[in-house]
Formats: sequence, structure tokens, C-alpha cells
Amino acid sequence: MNTFGTTFSITDFGETHGECIGGVIDGCPAGIEIDQTFVQKELSRRSLHNYDDAEGNNTRREDDRVRFISGIYEGRSTGAPIAFLIQNEDVKVNKENDGVLKPSHASYVLKEKYGHTCNEQGGRFSARQTACRVVGGAIAKLILRGHGIEIEAWAESVAEVAAGDTAGAVVACEIRHLPAGLGEPTYDGLDARLAAAMLSIPACKGFEVGEGFRAATLGGSEYNDRQTTDFRFLSNHDGGIQSGISNGQTIHLRIAFKPIPSLQINQQTIDFQGNTAIYKGHSRNDISVVPRVLPVVEAMAALTIVNFIL
Repeated sequence: MNTFGTTFSITDFGETHGECIGGVIDGCPAGIEIDQTFVQKELSRRSLHNYDDAEGNNTRREDDRVRFISGIYEGRSTGAPIAFLIQNEDVKVNKENDGVLKPSHASYVLKEKYGHTCNEQGGRFSARQTACRVVGGAIAKLILRGHGIEIEAWAESVAEVAAGDTAGAVVACEIRHLPAGLGEPTYDGLDARLAAAMLSIPACKGFEVGEGFRAATLGGSEYNDRQTTDFRFLSNHDGGIQSGISNGQTIHLRIAFKPIPSLQINQQTIDFQGNTAIYKGHSRNDISVVPRVLPVVEAMAALTIVNFIL
């Protein structure tokens, strides 16, 4: 499946080595003011144009100019599907590593699932695809803006590594001014949907709400979020979600990302025939997912929340 969401959904397409990427947003109510300057600004936060080589260390340069081709008339949504395209302008295929299994990459699982033995066919699994999520998330944010809901993500920590290596990172995210009552019990909890959204981001390996794993070290007398006679909470250990439903407090999330698997140093590996080989990345890969993943995290949060709001 290449669709996220039900009431409000985005279906995206394209690969990192293809002509373009793009998507179709369905379920956007009619009459929403589509601030295209804001949408482009969100895309630019993800773009390398905002980061120098010392921070991003990625020589690929894409303008990431979004072009809307349906669903918007005179600056407002029509209620019809909103389709958009983003051109790939700096595509260079690294043929040196063709036929080599990239460690901790999609190479092996693509071979086992689809029979692909060419790394170029893994372009759908590239983080390039997240640009489409940012467009969908920006539209979702415009809807949430009308409800006073704010979403902010920031880098909490980034591993320190040697030159040529890549670094894991932890991202924190807050969803503010959310009303109580969003989410469904049992299988469709707000926290469950947020977890699925974040874990769908490339390189994501961990997710927490509120105290998360620290909660397992506490007693209930320390942890429980008690309330006063006017229903005000005295703490927020649950991170704004109880029994899968928002309680009106700020939602606190933490998301863990593994190091990007393409290193600029030699890695011992094998090829698709099982022979020993060397894999080395190039300067067209990031050192860490941050800071470029921050608007992606916010987008996935927005896409999740707008489904419950609508």
C-alpha cells in the first residue's frame, strides 16, 4: 500500500532515481485556504538548500518546487482530490555499487520479496519519498490551524561519530492545544496510530508516548496523572493520551532513528550472488536524519491528527 490515512489520505508515488515524485491528497474539505507559500516553506525545511555541507554533508541538490495540478481553485480547496508533482532534478545513479548488498539497507529484503538484484530498484525506499509526506502534512497543518492545533518537532540528541560514519538520533515532538476525546478505544487508539505513522518514516526504530520506557521503572503512585476538583491535571506522565484517547494535555512523543546505512567508509558485505564485496557510500547521503527529518515527523503527526479531527 502507498496510501496513508482514511478520512484524509495521501497516496504518493515515485522513486529517488525517477523523473519525479508526487501524490494525491483525498478527503480535504472544500473551502480550506491553501497557502502555497506555507507548503513550499515546509518543503524547504526538508530541503538541503537550508543546510551547508558541514551539517548535511549531502551534495545532492533538489529545488523541491511543488506544483499543484488539481483540487485547488482561487487559492482554496474544492473538495476534489489535490494532486501535486515534485520534479527530480539532480539524479545520479551510483553504478559502482550495483549488485552489492548494502548493509542495513533495503537491498536484501527487496531481493527476497520482489526478486530485485539491482539497488536502483530500491529507490522507492529512499527518504526522497518523504517530500511527498511533507506536502500532505502541510495541507493537514492548514486544516489543523483552524482548530488552533500546533505541532513542533526538534532534535533531542544526535550520536557523536567519526568522519565518514553516520549518526543515530532522537527526535522529540509535541502536539499542542488538542481537545480531549480524539482517538478510538482498543485497535484505533490515537497513540497506536501515531506509532504507526512515525515507524513508517525511513530509519525510524523506536517510539514513545509520555514517559515511554521510563514508565516501566516507576510505581503507579509516582506515575498516575491525578486531577484536581476542576479536572486540571497535576502531571502529564501519560503524554496527553489515556486509553488511546487524547485527554486535552500536550501530547509528548519521542522518536528514535537509526544511523543512515550509507557510510562514506568501506563496509565488508556480499553481492547478490553471495560473494564477498565492499560497499562504500558517497557524498550524496546525509550523515544523520536530523535536521531534515523534523518536518517529516511533524507531517506524519499532522496527517494522523487531521484524520481524527475530521
